[in-house]
Amino acid sequence: MLTTLRRIILEFSQDADLESALFRMVTQVKTALNTDCCSIYLADYATEHFVLMASDGLAKDALGNTRIGFSEGLVGLVGQREEPLNISDAHKHPQFIKTPIVQEDELNAFLGTPIIHQRKVLGILSIQQKESRHFTENEEAFVVTLSAQLAMALANAEVRYGLTEKNNQNTRQLKGVSGSSGVAIGPLFVIQPTVQLQSVTLEKYTDKETELVRFKQAISDTRHEFERMAEELSRVISDNSLDIFEMYKQLLGNADIGHEVENKINDGWNTQSALKLVVDSYVVQFEALDDNYLRERASDIKDLGNRILANLLEKNSQVNEPLDAFILVAEDVTASMLAEYQHFGLQGIVSLTGSNNSHAAILARALGLPAIMGVDKIPLGQLHKQTAILDGYSGELYVAPNDSLLKEYKHLIEEEYALADKVKQVEKLPAITLDGKCIELQLNAGLSSGFEHSSSTGAMGIGLYRTEIPFMNQSCFPSEQQQTDLYRQVLAAFPKKNVTMRTLDVGGDKALPYFPIVEDNPFLGWRGIRITLDHPEIFLQQVRAMIKANYGHNNLEIMLPMISNISEVDEATRLINQAYYELSSELNIIDQSKFVKPKIGMMIEVPGVIFQLREFASKVDFFSVGSNDLTQYLLAVDRNNAQVSDLYDAYHPAVLRALNTIAQESSKYLVPLSLCGELASEPAGALLLLAMGYDKLSMNPHNISRIKWVIRHVELHKMKVILAHVLSLSSTKQVHSYMREQLEHLGLGGFVRAGM
Repeated sequence: MLTTLRRIILEFSQDADLESALFRMVTQVKTALNTDCCSIYLADYATEHFVLMASDGLAKDALGNTRIGFSEGLVGLVGQREEPLNISDAHKHPQFIKTPIVQEDELNAFLGTPIIHQRKVLGILSIQQKESRHFTENEEAFVVTLSAQLAMALANAEVRYGLTEKNNQNTRQLKGVSGSSGVAIGPLFVIQPTVQLQSVTLEKYTDKETELVRFKQAISDTRHEFERMAEELSRVISDNSLDIFEMYKQLLGNADIGHEVENKINDGWNTQSALKLVVDSYVVQFEALDDNYLRERASDIKDLGNRILANLLEKNSQVNEPLDAFILVAEDVTASMLAEYQHFGLQGIVSLTGSNNSHAAILARALGLPAIMGVDKIPLGQLHKQTAILDGYSGELYVAPNDSLLKEYKHLIEEEYALADKVKQVEKLPAITLDGKCIELQLNAGLSSGFEHSSSTGAMGIGLYRTEIPFMNQSCFPSEQQQTDLYRQVLAAFPKKNVTMRTLDVGGDKALPYFPIVEDNPFLGWRGIRITLDHPEIFLQQVRAMIKANYGHNNLEIMLPMISNISEVDEATRLINQAYYELSSELNIIDQSKFVKPKIGMMIEVPGVIFQLREFASKVDFFSVGSNDLTQYLLAVDRNNAQVSDLYDAYHPAVLRALNTIAQESSKYLVPLSLCGELASEPAGALLLLAMGYDKLSMNPHNISRIKWVIRHVELHKMKVILAHVLSLSSTKQVHSYMREQLEHLGLGGFVRAGM
């Protein structure tokens, strides 16, 4: 039976036509169970009916013409109960309704089971037989198992089917994640790479010298392409946003990658085969990482490999000029694609893969383009040139929108333009409420070399500088001098403003290529401060580099990640003090005022720490809440897992109450408190944190002005009243609904209306 199940689902998934796929399935199920009839009804939520879509046993004229209400008949009862219904004589059941068109008078036994995907009933699968009998446990188990496996395949098939319908008056909605906020309307313009490494067939070659020359020339040509892209983008955005392309050039100049390709060529492989082997090995390493940001670097490696391949084969793509205004769509939108198309009238981007940590999403935010990443899988050809609405707030794409939806979103776009002009006016002003409460807004930085190190955003320093990327871009641990040079640049970018550097936060979920760690449960394993304290030589070298870089700047703060007990803080503090006093002696410091020992803080990410804040308060200079990880640990939800990502929500009452408790305890023990996480960059979240008493909020640069505007247009005492009510609510849904209502009353609805 297991083999039969697998074959049925596989054949269903591979069929491009929903109607034929459904018909093949009911025929196969009928044969497998040796019954007289098998049928599939699909749910139509617009009319609240189940529609008979396929049957082997019922009248053909009934297909597409039989509609059963959600609360009608045995089919409706299965949908309502959301469980199987096994009846020996259906005609005697009080819920049975006679539908002459289906011609089922001779069919007595009935077994129906719901097809459910992510808590939503997609349809009903039923089998019927002339003989009056209960279907056996094995037969019922087969149908239930089939419907469970069918749910995912049917969800994807319904998307494909919906987009190919001839009647485009019905708007089709695709869901992804927000990569960059904003709204765009226009035709979808689908692009695909001219060549791809995945299509390369491995081949040997004898002329090694020729192949090495080809490789070096392709590297040179690709470098020139990235230089051209950066130059064109420099006319649109600030220079520091172009460090993404510096990252590409660094990868091109990576000695290890070049040597590995050359070694493969020397082993007898032709250049494109050698390139494929090396790039694929790096892609596998990155895609195996659990950390979402670092996993996205696999996309950069693939993009780089495809561009080198295009130059090897002399098939550089000529950019096809799209319409005057369009939304770019691709299987994997890359930063280089944005660079190529941004001057043609690009309005937004849609990527079937990726997340808001991809370089395409980062660059989209810098360009002010709305973006959706990780959209439901759909054949790209079915999207090309279709009119669509891109909602970068909610991560939704509406294909073939109706007139009323178009009118609504056109109005929102007008509001967006007006709002952007207003927000820019407060860029250089302090974040202070109408009744005088001031809060510092800082940057989250370090996602790419220098990308966000600009004080032009109006930020009051850096609240979180991630130090992992320099370690990722090396073939071995970076030297103390390399780290010192980088940290000095970061500190110099914010004179007289605090820069909080987090010590190396790697582990099973963020493995280094030269320091692999394999664990069954990396988020609960050897990571963060645990690994660096186990390797004090790594920790000492890094904090020495930080302290040395701080000489003459005196704006460094050191933050310890993934703290879970007091002894970790004690040991880390001892090592930091050791590094400071060693450097005081080594550097022969005469003017001690220029060589200040940095403040030491800890991240609150592990829920258990909340119950020991009194003890920690006497050990550190400040607390910083990592709200993303704290939410993940409190709710036991992996936010990168699509199956449960809907459960991940920082507005969950438990999370908000935990954040409020942290704020109260910090205030009690006079410990400065900041928060770095997505919650701080949302208007509703920032206002709740303000009311709780957080001193600093750290966020991505493009959100600084928006949050500053919101804070400057509220009164703290009113926010405290709102917070008190929020803390009394018992569900996430209630919190979202109440906060939307309050933001509207405050005249701030325009900041969230499109997405909420």
